[in-house]
Amino acid sequence: MLEVIGLSKKYGKTLAADNVGFTVPDGKVGILLGPNGAGKSTVIKSIAGLLRYKGTIRIQEMDSRTTEAKKHFAYVPELPYMYEALTVREHIEFITRAYGVEVSEEEIKSLFDKFELTDKQDKLGNELSKGMMQKVSICCALITKPDVILLDEPMVGLDPAAIKELKSVILELRDRGCTVLISTHMLEMVKELWDVTFVMDKGHILGTYARESLANEDLEELFFQVTGQAEKAESVAEGDMSHAGNDSVSDDGR
Repeated sequence: MLEVIGLSKKYGKTLAADNVGFTVPDGKVGILLGPNGAGKSTVIKSIAGLLRYKGTIRIQEMDSRTTEAKKHFAYVPELPYMYEALTVREHIEFITRAYGVEVSEEEIKSLFDKFELTDKQDKLGNELSKGMMQKVSICCALITKPDVILLDEPMVGLDPAAIKELKSVILELRDRGCTVLISTHMLEMVKELWDVTFVMDKGHILGTYARESLANEDLEELFFQVTGQAEKAESVAEGDMSHAGNDSVSDDGR
């Protein structure tokens, strides 16, 4: 499982994540949902170990920063990065050696076939389109056979066939007990995948919702309802402060 407890992160004076907490159990697909600037990327990069932060993150009940925890974890970033001098096939081999996992030729072939990379496996990293790089990044994550996988806007740049295949793979991961967390603002892409959704905006988790508790309520409608209510409450609070300020000026004038 994946646990985020009291996660806070500042950039200078800006609080990008404020006491964020949520849990995605084994065998569930969690969605971290929010508009651009909500703080999703900060949370994702913290979980992935790319940022320093305050709080606790646990992977399979282990501190996420430990080597043992990282062996159970895989990460697909929003912007894939390839080693220019390695071929597609060599990327897979590099990752399996780094993680110390053994995979068969059949497993590699199956992944390449699923994401239409079989005829691209001898291409260098700097010869790939963004969409192809994204496919390689996904394959590198999947080949480690993770217990917890984090995907940051994974469908951006993918063609329709690859999106369909990735959705199928995500459901397969869930069925074998893997914990999946997807960060996205693309509601249409995840509406049939999620088990639990965390709605985030302006550095806060505004609500946590399990699919079974929402009956037939639409995820998109829920998102706009929750974020809209938060904006309305903030606007009212700012208005109250403004009135208070006006009152104090009036009092000073008397």
